[in-house]
Parts: sequence; C-alpha cells; structure tokens
Amino acid sequence: QVQLLESGGGLVQAGGSARLSCVATGRTFSRYSMGWFRQAPGKEREFVAAISNGGVRTYYSDSVKGRFTISRDNAKNTGYLQMNSLNPEDTASYYCSAGVSVSWPPRKYDYWGQGTQVTVSS
Repeated sequence: QVQLLESGGGLVQAGGSARLSCVATGRTFSRYSMGWFRQAPGKEREFVAAISNGGVRTYYSDSVKGRFTISRDNAKNTGYLQMNSLNPEDTASYYCSAGVSVSWPPRKYDYWGQGTQVTVSS
C-alpha cells in the first residue's frame, strides 16, 4: 500500500508555470512507476505523464509533450510535474498515481492521490 498526497495547485495566468508535488508514504516509493492524470469538469480522466520507478523512462500525452516534465526524487519519496506554458485548456484536477509496472508504458495504477486543482486564467 502507498498513500499519495498532491500539492502545488492553484490559480495560474495563461503562459505561466506551476510545479505539482506528490509525496508518497506507506511503501517503498521506488518500487512504483508514477503517473499524473487530470480531469476537467464534465470531462473524462486524461492521462498526462508517466515515469518509471527508477526515473529512466518517461512518457507523455501529446497534449502536454514539450510543455510538461515529469520527474521524481526517490530519496524524498516525491514525484513532480513541472508545467510550463499553461493555457486554459490545462485547467483540471490533477491526480498523482502509482503502481507496479511490468511493462512500459504502465497499463494500470493501483494508488491515487486526492487531487489538486489547477486553474489557468486567460
């Protein structure tokens, strides 16, 4: 079991940046691949980015590639999502997730954080 807690959301102007953090507790964080998802009101949950347990591999949705960067610091049991060049379409609740991966990219995630709201204003 692992518990995840996101932080770093808030109100950002279009074109601005934000960094989300995801602190993991419970089990050894380095066991797990990590992913970020987002969900806008009235929309389906959308995959954003994933990173392998050792941080060697990353994978991004086309909508954020080149703007967002996923990273992790296993010594701090923390994952990050650096978001640059934000636009109003990025407005959503962002969720951190983790799971044991036996393939790449990960096919499933077992643990989820509570979400942090990111609102991008024009």
